[in-house]
Amino acid sequence: MITDDMSTRLEQQIPALRRYAFALLRDHDGADDLVQDCLERALARLHLRRDDGNLRAWLFTILRNLYINAHRNRKRRGTHVEIDAFAQSLPADADNSLEAREALSALDQLPEEQKSLLLLIGVEDFSYEEAAQALGLPIGTIMSRLSRARQRLRTIIETGRPAFLRRVK
Repeated sequence: MITDDMSTRLEQQIPALRRYAFALLRDHDGADDLVQDCLERALARLHLRRDDGNLRAWLFTILRNLYINAHRNRKRRGTHVEIDAFAQSLPADADNSLEAREALSALDQLPEEQKSLLLLIGVEDFSYEEAAQALGLPIGTIMSRLSRARQRLRTIIETGRPAFLRRVK
């Protein structure tokens, strides 16, 4: 049974979960659906959560896993684009919008683990320890992946194309 305290603690995490879901999907309806699925799964499995565990990290882990599963399913099925997406016009402040689109496009070119890590630490203000807990990785791995993700994102933004690793024999 869910207590009032747990209900309040879950409600407090919804805005952060929505921001993270929107950053991953860039679709408000899809983000809301993802957060709803996350909360549904969390409530159904609340009895499995450790009492001493970090609720925020646990919820973000569930959300990320749901996103990865949905992403894999979409890759198998192919891309679905709504017809209304083509009909949208540029806003009045097109320069800032264009820069934001380029930054989001650069973020989309990153591998999923780097994208998720940048969003958790850069957007959601997770500490390295919280990110390590949410992703199930050691802190040292978090720091090195974050460094590589930042460098790769910087390269994409500066050159317009992703940097590929060279194989040296």
